[in-house]
Amino acid sequence: MAEADATPPTQSLEPLSASAAAATEALDPVMEGEIKTAAGARATPWSRLSCDLVELIFSNLPLRSVVVAGAVCRQWRALVSDPAFAAGAAAYRRRRPWFFLYGQNNVVLSKNQAFGFDPDDGEWIALPSSPSALHVDCFAGAGGFFFATTSSTRFCYAPLLRGPWRETSPLFFSRCNPLVGVFFAAGGHRRFVVVGGARFIGGLVDIEDPLAVEIYDPATDSWELCPPLPPEFRIGNSSQWLSAALLGGRFFFVFGIYSCSIAAFDLSRHAWTGVRVLRPPGVLFSFLLACGDRLILAGLCNTPVGPPCFALWAVDHCSMDFAEIGVMPRDLLSCLFDTDDDDNKFASLKCVGLDGLVYVFNEDHHKAYPACVCEISDGSAAKRADSTSGQNLSCSWRKVPPLPGPVDRFHKVIAFSSPVPADSVLGGGVDREP
Repeated sequence: MAEADATPPTQSLEPLSASAAAATEALDPVMEGEIKTAAGARATPWSRLSCDLVELIFSNLPLRSVVVAGAVCRQWRALVSDPAFAAGAAAYRRRRPWFFLYGQNNVVLSKNQAFGFDPDDGEWIALPSSPSALHVDCFAGAGGFFFATTSSTRFCYAPLLRGPWRETSPLFFSRCNPLVGVFFAAGGHRRFVVVGGARFIGGLVDIEDPLAVEIYDPATDSWELCPPLPPEFRIGNSSQWLSAALLGGRFFFVFGIYSCSIAAFDLSRHAWTGVRVLRPPGVLFSFLLACGDRLILAGLCNTPVGPPCFALWAVDHCSMDFAEIGVMPRDLLSCLFDTDDDDNKFASLKCVGLDGLVYVFNEDHHKAYPACVCEISDGSAAKRADSTSGQNLSCSWRKVPPLPGPVDRFHKVIAFSSPVPADSVLGGGVDREP
């Protein structure tokens, strides 16, 4: 059963890195009201709670609420700014990945906008649109980081919700719209993997260049060349034609949205598997996502009777066997469009997701980029009347609240889903080498 959410006020989330006064000024009026209300209650039983109990309570709050609490008093600020709090909160409660949407205006850069949706809070937060000093050609995100290519072989990254932006040593190949992933190599050291992306020569796309996979080591600021994408992906090798899923921290799956070709890059062996085809009957186009230790395929599918539907399939990453686990309710699919042009209206449908949350959205401006979300859970834990299930999985669909207005018209929309590490907002971790 579809659920409608109320339109949220515009919010902005600032890290706890400046003074308490500066942090308070950076917050919007709604958050200021919450802070003043909490500050006026300092003499309440809150002051008699132990630090351990307060820390336990804060660990259960959405990140935005923790930021508000940290601006109330010095004691709470010291608590949430302590690196041990971010680590303890992460261990106590697993926060669900956010949905990020970045809108790019090719004519007026000041009209670029970025938003993040916190599923634990159920609200959108307005974010800085791009590196302030850089002209961004391409934008992406994964694994707790924003990524941007600025020109030629320049590649930049920054922790989600908090800078600073850092520029890497030059890529071996110039790239536009590559796939990007974050994984941990032996010894627990973080690495970035860059796959595919169109290469421009004299303003034209070079479809013959295979573009080797490149892996970046932030500790040494160096790139390593690896085997390129298999030739089956050479035509249409950018993120506009491909989707990717990182499974188990070892396999980086690449999937053709329209071709349905699939292959995996072994991040430890630096080798590609063979290319196979993953196409359920009737699929028009689809997207590959990671959900725990399994792959999820989400796509638009023809039906024997009536209009197309948007379905989800669980995929065995070894055999590539698949089984349907859910279908989006037709009323939710209809709310993403306002036209009866059945031939073209579904072309703007896109999908991203991670760890049991699947976001489906319309990248056209007509309704300010509406979105729906499906929460995938173990069907054996609870059976709900508004859920469809298969292979012990259940799907519960609902609308995502509208973006906080005003929303400009974009020439390009980039979306992704990523966890947001607590220390990227609260401090105590982002200034260390990633």
